Amino acid sequence: MLLREANARLTQTELAHLGSGEVGYIRKMRSEEVSRCFPEAPDIDPSLDLWALFGADGTPILLTDNRSSTFYKAAEDDLKTVSLH
Repeated sequence: MLLREANARLTQTELAHLGSGEVGYIRKMRSEEVSRCFPEAPDIDPSLDLWALFGADGTPILLTDNRSSTFYKAAEDDLKTVSLH
């Protein structure tokens, strides 16, 4: 019920910017997903484990093969992190 009330009070624009500049999410990526989120990235070896940091609105921030680097970058940008599976 609380969620329904919150949705009724937020505009689409407000919802889209919720957590912007405050929250980032980290997720593991497969090499074939990279070009969709990071179009400027070179071809990547499919055997690499890749990690990406995104802003709350889905803006790509960092792509790396080192998971710790995503947390370091998030802290550098003052973002609270959440992981997506």
